[in-house]
Amino acid sequence: MSKRKICVAVTARPSYARIRSALAAIRDHADLELQLVAAASALLDRYGNAVDVIRHEGFEVDRRVYSILEGENLVTTAKSTGIGLSEMAGVINDLAPDIVVSVADRFETMATAVAAAYMNVPLAHVQGGEITGSIDEKVRHAVTKLADLHLVASERAAERVIRMGERPESVHVTGCPSIDVAKTAIRDPRIEEDLFEAYGGVGPALDLDKGYIVVMQHPVSTEYAASRAHIEETLHAVARLGLPTLWFWPNVDAGSDGTSKGIRVFREQHGLPHVHFFKNLPPEPFLRLVYNSLCIVGNSSVAIRECSYLGVPAVNIGSRQTGRDRGRNVVDVNYDRDEIAAAIRRQASRGRLAPDLLYGDGCAGERIAEVLKNAPLTIEKRLTY
Repeated sequence: MSKRKICVAVTARPSYARIRSALAAIRDHADLELQLVAAASALLDRYGNAVDVIRHEGFEVDRRVYSILEGENLVTTAKSTGIGLSEMAGVINDLAPDIVVSVADRFETMATAVAAAYMNVPLAHVQGGEITGSIDEKVRHAVTKLADLHLVASERAAERVIRMGERPESVHVTGCPSIDVAKTAIRDPRIEEDLFEAYGGVGPALDLDKGYIVVMQHPVSTEYAASRAHIEETLHAVARLGLPTLWFWPNVDAGSDGTSKGIRVFREQHGLPHVHFFKNLPPEPFLRLVYNSLCIVGNSSVAIRECSYLGVPAVNIGSRQTGRDRGRNVVDVNYDRDEIAAAIRRQASRGRLAPDLLYGDGCAGERIAEVLKNAPLTIEKRLTY
């Protein structure tokens, strides 16, 4: 009996962390064959070149899809999605997978989902059924309607997918694969001694022993014109507090240029001697840094998803995560330097919290592999409204 071919498209730095444990479980499964496609910003150096991390961690990349147009605005986002659709259609035709897996809610995942749907290849969607702000929610729900198999992180997410009209038997609560990585990372939570030498970045080598914060703030596509103003409020708050800070570069979304320019200009004008900027770290070293931090600041889903499990206090800024199910580790603030600074002070003083299993128990990858092994290979929606 031949192995089932499972094609997974990793389209961005966060997408790899979201799916890595499932990639390993698929690769190591006796009845499955992993076909790994690296695409979009996962291939770009300015966003951390995640494909280098993917290969370094032992995964073979079967195809590379270059699809990102320069500009980071609404027009280039739409055009990049179109390029990705055209390229992914060719990749799927070439690889002839039995199932295609699309991850989460980024604009690049839309290209994978549409290509698979139009080519009559069963589509599995990871992390559907969640609610957030921005364009991400539209993309996530659109991919849900294109998908034939739903691998969701929580019971709440499963209920939402079923209420959208999907067949209950096609919905599987697996937990989130990113929690698997968090579980592995904290088995040995020590931070690498040569952190700054190993991963480079810009800024001084900081003394992390006395406490530090982590910042990850991305532009909001539906508010992209305000991205520079948004990041400047956070910059002023962080500068005012003077805490050692590890700051991670934004994703390739509309408004990313405004976010990046805001950081560069502020750094030139104000110095920021207590901040070190990174492009990207491998998943475990990154999560160890987060785990040992006083708190995480910004609007990344890491603050809500992984940090709920890790018990790390989080300051969530703005609308990007509006509606996402969250644990007791999160406080929400507006784009206001005074609010942000006050929230960081409060959260940084809380200490580590008890783990919350809202997004899973750390075994999602193996569950996903088993579902993919046993799922029917026929496309049959039979939606009920």
